[in-house]
Amino acid sequence: MRVHWRDLGSSRANRADGKSVELAGFPLTAMSLPTADHFLMMAEPGCCAGCVPANRLAVVEVFADQPLKIGNGQLRLTGTWRVSSDADGWRYQLHGAEVKRGVTRRALMAASPLFCLSAVPAMAQVDGTAVDAHSHAGNLTQMAYGRGSFAPVAEPMRQGGVSAICLAVVSDSPIIKTMDGRLRPGRDPRPGELYDYTQRSFQQIHALAGAQQLPLLRTAADLNGARASRPSIIVSSEGADFLEGRIERLDEAYQRWGLRHLQLTHYRPNELGDIQTEPSVHGGLTQFGVEVVRRCNQLGIVVDVAHGTYELVKKAASVTTKPLVLSHTSLTTRPAAWTRRILPDHARAIAATGGVIGIWPVLEFFPNIVAYADGFARMVDVVGINHVGLGTDQLGLPGGSAMPSYADLPQLAAALRGKFSPEETAKLLGGNYRRVFTASLPS
Repeated sequence: MRVHWRDLGSSRANRADGKSVELAGFPLTAMSLPTADHFLMMAEPGCCAGCVPANRLAVVEVFADQPLKIGNGQLRLTGTWRVSSDADGWRYQLHGAEVKRGVTRRALMAASPLFCLSAVPAMAQVDGTAVDAHSHAGNLTQMAYGRGSFAPVAEPMRQGGVSAICLAVVSDSPIIKTMDGRLRPGRDPRPGELYDYTQRSFQQIHALAGAQQLPLLRTAADLNGARASRPSIIVSSEGADFLEGRIERLDEAYQRWGLRHLQLTHYRPNELGDIQTEPSVHGGLTQFGVEVVRRCNQLGIVVDVAHGTYELVKKAASVTTKPLVLSHTSLTTRPAAWTRRILPDHARAIAATGGVIGIWPVLEFFPNIVAYADGFARMVDVVGINHVGLGTDQLGLPGGSAMPSYADLPQLAAALRGKFSPEETAKLLGGNYRRVFTASLPS
């Protein structure tokens, strides 16, 4: 029986208890060990022990009778599946684990949930201008807490042909917890807490940029000149919670930290408006949210409405003078409570401003890279080729990613080339975001 990461938390994973299973994933050890007989397995690569998801349903604990060679890539293991009742431990375990024998790298890729089982596209050349509209690459979130060390960002970007990423701090991180199967605000923040935390996070972006020689992009001309040969960062914030109702802090972030991309809300209904994953308390965008949108337009900061409700998006669209971005989501046609996906009208409201919707590679919705490309195509069918982009949410997807590394971008490009022309593919992978960035910032 083959277990997929999308099965975790489902009845299928529970029914597999005691059965012999196969699982493909990425090992994580407390230290960089060449071999281990006890380690954790995740759907996407981790960069340090601090990067283990808090969700106990998103990790598999592996026990082997003999040390297994870990390596730096994906493992395909066989063993006995166990479902643990330990409330403080990992829910799922693999006992008597062994590496699946006689599997070539290509066969492993084809069998992995990251790739199509019937047709793996050939690698495609990427022109080096791709832009990711939303990322947490580099272990940035954990570093803001003083845990771990920076993971490689620049080199995978060069390998994949990614010129720039919107690297996001998470402004409400200290108070967000996993409850009721989703991320939710666990408590009210203390005065100044989210501001102080976000300042430390901005410092870490600058430290990462310096350590890996990643220029910070501040103008439209900077982005127009950016190429993967010298990858760059657009300083971003996921949530404007650090403002704490004070508009002058937006100017401070723009000047001091080079903030050029601001997502209004995250997992906390904040001073700016409502979110998709909690009950509405403001009826959409607040008056302070309106002021922030207008000030972003004046300063030259891209306005990102990801996580915001449809009512918030409609209000933001009515007051903005610049294109909006919804950096990471995907299309659905079935309304559902607390989903982060969006309906066609929600998408059209973004496109009507001239904006861009970033498609994210959530394994639950896109179990392989070809399915991920299909997600782009479905959104293009609704809003058109000029309004869809790349939003990987790298290291921000607790359930795993269909494109866990920027080095995998040529695989996505190849899958997109099966549906779009080279010029259209270039728009989807970065050209559309470049246009919005240029329209939002002074030249």
